[in-house]
Amino acid sequence: MTAPVPAPALRMGTTAGRGTLLAAVLASGMVFLDTTVVNVALPRLGQDLGANVADLQWTVNGYLLMLAAFVLLGGSLGDRFGRRRVFLIGVLWFTAASVLCGLSQGTGWLIAARFLQGAGGALLTPGSLSVLQSSFHPDDRGRAIGAWAGLSGVSTALGPFIGGWLIDALSWRWIFFLNLPIAVLVLLAALRWVPESRDENASRTHGPGRTRRRFDVAGALLGALALAGVTYALIDAPARGFDSAPVLVAALVGVLAAVAFVLLERRRGDTAMLPTGLFGSRLFSVLNIFTVVVYAALGGFTFFFAVYLQNVVEWSAFRTGIALLPMTLLLLVGSARAGALSARIGPRLPLAIGPVIAAAGLLLLRGVQPGASYWRDVLPGVLLFGIGLTLVVAPLTASVLAAVQDRFSGVASGFNNAASRAGGLLAVAALPLLVGLSGGGYEQKAELTNAFRGSLAWCAGLLLVGAVLALVLVHRPPREAPPSQPCHSMPAATPPTHRR
Repeated sequence: MTAPVPAPALRMGTTAGRGTLLAAVLASGMVFLDTTVVNVALPRLGQDLGANVADLQWTVNGYLLMLAAFVLLGGSLGDRFGRRRVFLIGVLWFTAASVLCGLSQGTGWLIAARFLQGAGGALLTPGSLSVLQSSFHPDDRGRAIGAWAGLSGVSTALGPFIGGWLIDALSWRWIFFLNLPIAVLVLLAALRWVPESRDENASRTHGPGRTRRRFDVAGALLGALALAGVTYALIDAPARGFDSAPVLVAALVGVLAAVAFVLLERRRGDTAMLPTGLFGSRLFSVLNIFTVVVYAALGGFTFFFAVYLQNVVEWSAFRTGIALLPMTLLLLVGSARAGALSARIGPRLPLAIGPVIAAAGLLLLRGVQPGASYWRDVLPGVLLFGIGLTLVVAPLTASVLAAVQDRFSGVASGFNNAASRAGGLLAVAALPLLVGLSGGGYEQKAELTNAFRGSLAWCAGLLLVGAVLALVLVHRPPREAPPSQPCHSMPAATPPTHRR
């Protein structure tokens, strides 16, 4: 097999460099957008399609499940077959699934399309960043990735704002159709300017100094089955009962698949999708538990908050879409400063204090009622929540990467990415069960109000658990990753990205 030609070393000031950055930013923006804006659309699409609470849960979780389970495999495919090639396939796949979402005539159709959309996102998400990492000159790589993080954050911050307007002015379907013109721009830019690259060690399996690497498809499938089984059991339990055969079977399958996944990854060692040796670092293990807990709180809050503001407070989709904008702006402006602070004093205090401040914000937001004033009743809680998250994001990113050897930085950030999405997925699955919301209860003001307040109490509790974990078990890593190259950009608006 002929060795691949090294990718050109692009520079930031060139047309090709700007075009490559544009393709990566727009592509990742689509994935991040469809993670957040769908929450704003839930009440409208639920009413239009006659959805119950379980249908809304699967509309969110089908997407998150595929992203969490297959993002590591997506990165490996790019390394092996060409990063630009897999990136382009991901763009086409994601766009086609988005169109199917917009054309949905029933909840089953929409949920299936969301699963497909998540699978496309698993190809696209790692590809957008690995293209920058492999294409730019080392002297410009940090600037390119920093620009990607900032511009992706801005595009995602505008997502709920634009999405809310589209939902009110046209239909919830247009939040999915919006991806079509964006994808056209991505494809044109990628075909014109993005160079092809691949990992020679991944694409060449023989030869001197080469280590044979395999795709861990079985690991990815077992991970997906574990998440799917547990998620199905949690979502279906309110309707069928905990002792029903489908719920028990789903839970059993999920647990067995999780055990099989761990055993398989341990047997495969460093060739596994997730080398279990990483968990020899106590800090890495603790930080990923922290990630699951904090992102579970975030996912549960955003799921309930958007529905509550529209169905109980009776705000429009547009007003709901901009309600969390201050939090996003805080993350954009403050994450770099929080990263610098963590580099000076260590991650322990920011990771302990941030969740406490965020929990205080959620407890304030429990008091939001019909007729609430945005400035008096909503903004203070949103600001506290945003400040808390801002203190968490960059220190968490740097600490995760610093807790492992450099050669595992890609898989470490990818696993942390999956952990964050798994946390959100499990929260959306479990919280309605914990607060007693099922069927058409999200359309009943009294029932939804009780569920909303209960869910925010649970989310605040999760954040406090995270604070205790950080205070007791987190210490300064032996080295710090540069805060200018985050694998999490903005958790509320921009999910963590796979860094390779």
